[in-house]
Amino acid sequence: MGKKKSGAGIRAEAARAIDNVVSGGRSLDVALVKAEEKVAPADRPLLRALCYGSLRYYFRLRAHLKFLLNRPLKSQDSVIEALLLVGIFQLADTRVPDHAAVSSTVDAARLLGKPQHTKLVNAVLRNFVRTDIAEMKLESSEDQLNHPSWLIRRLRQDWPDDWLQILEANDERGPMWLRVNGKKAIMSKYIEQNSISGRSLAGVDHSIRLETPLPVYELPGFMEGRVSVQDAAAQIAAPWLVGDGGKFILDACAAPGGKTGHLLELMGPDGNLTAIDSDPLRLAKVKETVARLGGTATTMVADAITPKEWWNGQYFDRILLDVPCSASGVIRRHPDIKVLRRNDDISSLAATQLRMLTALWTTLQQGGRLLYVTCSVFSEENEDVIQTFLDSNEDATENGMLPNNNIRALMRRRSTGYQILPGTQDVDGFYYACLEKLRTESNERNT
Repeated sequence: MGKKKSGAGIRAEAARAIDNVVSGGRSLDVALVKAEEKVAPADRPLLRALCYGSLRYYFRLRAHLKFLLNRPLKSQDSVIEALLLVGIFQLADTRVPDHAAVSSTVDAARLLGKPQHTKLVNAVLRNFVRTDIAEMKLESSEDQLNHPSWLIRRLRQDWPDDWLQILEANDERGPMWLRVNGKKAIMSKYIEQNSISGRSLAGVDHSIRLETPLPVYELPGFMEGRVSVQDAAAQIAAPWLVGDGGKFILDACAAPGGKTGHLLELMGPDGNLTAIDSDPLRLAKVKETVARLGGTATTMVADAITPKEWWNGQYFDRILLDVPCSASGVIRRHPDIKVLRRNDDISSLAATQLRMLTALWTTLQQGGRLLYVTCSVFSEENEDVIQTFLDSNEDATENGMLPNNNIRALMRRRSTGYQILPGTQDVDGFYYACLEKLRTESNERNT
């Protein structure tokens, strides 16, 4: 395949992937699986950069395209609209030379089976090059702030003093954080022996923020289980839950397995870990992680909402409940969330989160601990869920103590639980609430 044809093919597959997200409602991760199969391995980093960048700045790029078009494209030409977004992104935000970006994007229209649109693609992109971006007035808040209006409204309501900073953080590229396995490597030696250039986060003892990201399988010791990829904010969960012990441990909603692996690295020799997830394909990733780390865990396809279908009656003394959520705290890593998520999703997610929490509470022993985790920044999914649960369960109380004081600068204390805002010390957005099960007369009768 010639260089010119290869360049056009990358743009064509990027347009298909973006169209699958915007028009088809698929996640970018899913759309990229098919797209990457059709380009050479050496071209995949550019493909991913075009897809992630075009979706990261989707609302701004869409506004520029609207300014440049004389009339909207028809719905059957949505892939051409996606291609134009890719083309504008290249011209505005990458180092690809203008002539190469325009030429390859025009040729991509032919590969997409839309040769009748080559003149339009050429004209729009050349017009973009000639036009001062400042002239392309961004009229709506969506255009100006590069986020959907419903998300902007929610952030202003929940975080009146921080919403702009959250929006700015969402539009940054997330850095690459590593977690060194303390059972297989010494932190300082891993950095020194492998000439790793990065820094740790205070209070997150095994974290490294790489100055320059690396492909996962080029990480020294990755396949041997000496290191894993995990954001530093996510690394707080396992030590919070099992830092002071725990014998029977449940990791509910465990996929893709980052926190499962961390629990294995930290729990004691008498620890017994069960990891469940309702999606068998995602659970397979958990099993791969357990095997790579050389650990042992009981894994099963199971729904946290229905423990009667899978629970054997052995009470857990530690439960990690990392619930499905809006993922509004990790938009910088998953920019398709801005396009796919809807305002109505939040109340539905909150209802599911409360059902999971209520169901799993029955499997927690008296005196046991449950750590509720989301990667959301919305109160409705976080402190509102916890407060509703506490109001309805006399045997539940919040343990408001942090696992260590060094992470206090990361945390925003809420009415219940703690919030980490995205971008704080370059980590992702997470919410944590630690609940303990009290001994009550009703509990005594049920055990």
